[in-house]
Amino acid sequence: MRGSTATLSRRSLHIPTGLIILTLAAVAAAALAFVVYALWPRWPDAPPQADAPELPIVIGDVLFRIPQAAIRRQVQRRTGTQERIELAFLWPSLEPSAPMPRANGAASAAIPRLFFTISAAASTAMTSAERLKVIYPRYIESSRWIGAPGLTAIAFRADTPYRGEDLFYDARTGERFIARCTRDTGPAPGSCLLERDVGATIVTVRFSRAWLNDWEVLATGIDKLIEKMQPVARQTGSN
Repeated sequence: MRGSTATLSRRSLHIPTGLIILTLAAVAAAALAFVVYALWPRWPDAPPQADAPELPIVIGDVLFRIPQAAIRRQVQRRTGTQERIELAFLWPSLEPSAPMPRANGAASAAIPRLFFTISAAASTAMTSAERLKVIYPRYIESSRWIGAPGLTAIAFRADTPYRGEDLFYDARTGERFIARCTRDTGPAPGSCLLERDVGATIVTVRFSRAWLNDWEVLATGIDKLIEKMQPVARQTGSN
């Protein structure tokens, strides 16, 4: 009886190799399907209308009134406190640019847009003007050139964290317009980043390097958009 029981146990434990391979393949396929589903970009079935009410959103203890049609991520389309928010506006109309369905993604990519990221600033964060005076001089080339009327341009050295980028700033004030731009060859060709400090937040704006020729109009438009969102620092405590 003991021998027959041991034989039965061995038989019950014997699983065909092919079945094991098929099971593992099914598990791997299910895991891959979940990852693809989780990471695949999704858009709302009905993007918000251009006249939808603005949303009061607090970022870095600053209250913004954000047009719903400008919010790029559906999960951020809510009132209350958030760490950051991502927006898009058409250029040069400055109208909110609602998310586009995936089927129209290729066509919408050619539409000129300003991309905003509003995030809470760290307590130790430097302003753009401070970085221009303190940080960037450590990494730039010695030679300079005129990038566009009124702009000074300097290349970052190849042995620095900013390699492949150029610095453009307003030669008169050095504060109104300070932008780091990638060159036309690289992972993000011809893209510029500009920052505005608003209270305890940093507004980062991304735009095409080709727009630098109209940088004064661009700077005015960016300031107009920020002003339109009416950022107000929240009052804490009592008087």
